[in-house]
Amino acid sequence: MRESEVKRNTLETNISVRINLDGSGKSVISTGIGFFD
Repeated sequence: MRESEVKRNTLETNISVRINLDGSGKSVISTGIGFFD
């Protein structure tokens, strides 16, 4: 499988991005703020 994950933590944010190039094309977004989801 072709996939990768990147994480970045700062004092203000925690960001995690995972991509699977052989996946189904569906995405899941969870920001904790409904407006941004």
